[in-house]
Amino acid sequence: MDIPRFGIPEKLAGRMSMAEQHEYLRTRLTRRGVLRTSVATAAIAGAGVGTGLATSSPAQAAPTVLTSRGPEVDGSLVAPFGRHLAYGADPKTQMTVSWQVPFAVRRPYIRIGLKPWALSHRIGAEVRHLTTPVLNGGKIAAAEQYYVHAGLERLRPGTTYYYGVGHDGFDPADPRNLGTLGTFTTAPERAESFTFTAFGDQGVSYHALGNDQLILGQNPAFHLHAGDICYADPSGSGTSGDSYDARTWDQFLAQTESVAKTVPWMVTTGNHDMEAWYSPDGYGGQNARWSLPDNGPDPVNQPGVYSFVHGNVGVVALDANDVSYEIPANYGISGGKQTQWLDRRLAELRADRHVDFIVVFFHHCAFSTTNAHASEGGVRESWVPLFEKHQVDLVINGHNHVYERTDAIKANAVGRKVPIGERTDPTRDGIVYVTAGGAGRSLYDFPAPDSYEGHVKDQESVASYHWVKGRQKETETVEWSRVRFTGYSFLAVEVQAGHHPRMTVTALAESGARIDHFEIKRGR
Repeated sequence: MDIPRFGIPEKLAGRMSMAEQHEYLRTRLTRRGVLRTSVATAAIAGAGVGTGLATSSPAQAAPTVLTSRGPEVDGSLVAPFGRHLAYGADPKTQMTVSWQVPFAVRRPYIRIGLKPWALSHRIGAEVRHLTTPVLNGGKIAAAEQYYVHAGLERLRPGTTYYYGVGHDGFDPADPRNLGTLGTFTTAPERAESFTFTAFGDQGVSYHALGNDQLILGQNPAFHLHAGDICYADPSGSGTSGDSYDARTWDQFLAQTESVAKTVPWMVTTGNHDMEAWYSPDGYGGQNARWSLPDNGPDPVNQPGVYSFVHGNVGVVALDANDVSYEIPANYGISGGKQTQWLDRRLAELRADRHVDFIVVFFHHCAFSTTNAHASEGGVRESWVPLFEKHQVDLVINGHNHVYERTDAIKANAVGRKVPIGERTDPTRDGIVYVTAGGAGRSLYDFPAPDSYEGHVKDQESVASYHWVKGRQKETETVEWSRVRFTGYSFLAVEVQAGHHPRMTVTALAESGARIDHFEIKRGR
């Protein structure tokens, strides 16, 4: 019989859930002796003494993966790379610094201080080791990857810290290594005006790198990544025929480091981020590589579901694989708990007098018109009613590799037209949905005649479809698609605090040109 990419018989391809694929791979490869290891993770903990800081186990629990401790090398020959930050549940006082080392090292740690020459606080870090066997019919080599995480607590609000990461043999405070230092800034104690950026579907490419550099120029407080992070699984169909190359993550983290070492890189889970080898639901790899806020309904099994508040903005991240009709490999994995949590969390944020705006981001589009994926009916059925119930102010998606922005939508129809440059009020008009999937992967197009590379389309209607149960498409005539752009792009959202809070949402092309902009201001 044919043995395709992941090593699952062809006759089973497309029939297995993610959990079934994971069990098949582990059982088959372990029986054949391809990977003789034990289930373990290496954890090294430490604490700052007399520093006012505290270390914690980073937000995510160690992944349940097959691991082995590789041979250690001279630490002076190993340089950390791929640094990336993430807020904890409280961005005012919590930050996790994560990085990668190419080999096993002894006693990894972080140094932190208020000045680059005063990094006297040394805090131990946790290692999460991933072992990936030979997959794809032997075409892709095995990989050993070591990810390191240092969870910091009791930080000062609104404060910039300097940090360096190291291990035995590599001290970031050594004058020879000062070029490896980074900085981060905690969220302010009281709401201040700030900018955040967002996109989805990045991968490793020239265009992805270009978008990163433009994002850094916006000086964002944080960045939202709406899933399909690096494309180590380029197929993304959630079936046993998907290919996989773990080394793509090494490239991605090296590419993104120039921004993510300074800007908290808040990710959620896309269909390309389900990696069957690592855990029953394919999220063990994400748990190893990222430490995200642990305040969602199930931080271990759904690490891309969480929330945080920065200033006057509440942010909610969701895992749309749980409700996707189009790609159902993980459909229903939370047993409805994610949706119940969403309802509660939106109610809490809306009742918080310090929160003016609520932003929700996830991967699959609630409203989009591309030829590739269009709209996800599972999201519309499960979550859109909750967004409207709690008057969410902005929804950001990826999945479709374009920029597309809707009018304000109520009950799946136009509540108010929002031309470029106009203002909308979510308390009466409905919600604007933005697809920001032009981060770096190959681009999609729109239904003819609306596909023009590099041009903005501001039109009234188009024929499209949405996904329904059974992976079926249901056609629809769309009047809510306001702006469409087929080039590489990202979002920059300027948030104004004070007596007249507002958000100005701008889409920027990779050239820096402004594609679209509109304002969100809530009525009293």
